[in-house]
Amino acid sequence: MQCILLAAGYATRLYPLTENLPKALLMLGSKTILDRVMEKINEVDDVENIYIVTNHRFAPQFEDWSKTYTGKKPVFVLDDMTTNNDNRLGAIGDMKFVIDKENIDDEILVMASDNVFDFSLNEMVRLYRKTGCDLISAHYVEDLCDLKQMGVVELDDDGRVTGFTEKPAEPKTHWGAPPFYFYKKETLALIDRYLKEGNNPDAPGHLIPWLITKTPVYAYTFDVMTIDIGTPKTYKEAQKLFD
Repeated sequence: MQCILLAAGYATRLYPLTENLPKALLMLGSKTILDRVMEKINEVDDVENIYIVTNHRFAPQFEDWSKTYTGKKPVFVLDDMTTNNDNRLGAIGDMKFVIDKENIDDEILVMASDNVFDFSLNEMVRLYRKTGCDLISAHYVEDLCDLKQMGVVELDDDGRVTGFTEKPAEPKTHWGAPPFYFYKKETLALIDRYLKEGNNPDAPGHLIPWLITKTPVYAYTFDVMTIDIGTPKTYKEAQKLFD
């Protein structure tokens, strides 16, 4: 299994903190956000290599970080050569960029580089192996305003995804979808097809409603802490946890 970490955004909502520093390299206590994410990935024996895909502006800073990285899994920083929000590839475009550049022909774990969380990825791996299907995550979210800012999942009684809406005006469930995705080797061709059909390459959740019409997708549900660090408010919330 190969891991793709998405880090090509510009985090404009966090300006001025992220004008000259990638969000993943902001500090949480004594470590960066990225260091804390990497600790979680390094717990997963199935993961062979970790690919951090970033933009041209921040690639040198990730390269510098990688020189001090001491985890047990090899890390590769890939520059997608984009320079701003207008020419960015989008998260799904960046997934495809890594797959093509590194000739990946394997199952993949795709994650954001800016989420801190309190569960073991090995729990997701176990369910992924048990179902034998692509797997996303679903976190119970009470607040409707929060749900309107994320992907919202509909599930059947077996945990199979029956619907998915990115940032819905009227959420149909309380299951929000943090950015943790396990895709089978066979699904790589579907990602390619999705993009060739001209579908939205931006947020990774856009792939899911299309994908569930082609192959079964299940969800790992959890109710422990996860914080998507995207605004000054959520960054402050995360900082409190690691003071």
